[in-house]
Amino acid sequence: MLRKPIWLLAFGFGSGKSPLMPGTVGTLLALPLYFLLAQLPTLVYIVAVFLSFFVGVYLCERTSKELDVHDHKGIVWDEFVGLWITLIMVPSGWLWLIVGFVLFRFFDMVKPWPICVVDRKVHGGFGIMLDDVLAGIAALACIQVAALWV
Repeated sequence: MLRKPIWLLAFGFGSGKSPLMPGTVGTLLALPLYFLLAQLPTLVYIVAVFLSFFVGVYLCERTSKELDVHDHKGIVWDEFVGLWITLIMVPSGWLWLIVGFVLFRFFDMVKPWPICVVDRKVHGGFGIMLDDVLAGIAALACIQVAALWV
């Protein structure tokens, strides 16, 4: 399955093949890549994440069509991008990374409104990506508000 480069990326370099909680495992694997991205100037980081979203729409669309399964649980590129959104301008320190990880996973799994609406009504690669983008934005907002109080 991972011999196809598109599937390799969509499945988060194999992390999406985890038998237990592939979304969480995929999010964990997004962290080392975050450390590379975090070295970039903020604007370049945001552009890279923006481009990763569009690459993800293609990856997720094509992979889900080839597998004939909408939003296959092993497709975790959307988790990568969602976490990278969460961590935009995150305060420094491991605690903030852990908080960001937990908040993103919370919003991605619970899918409060409007994330649940997008998850149900928007399909294809765009839909697969968009609910995680919204989860990332919600987590990002929580972190930035919390950072104001600390």
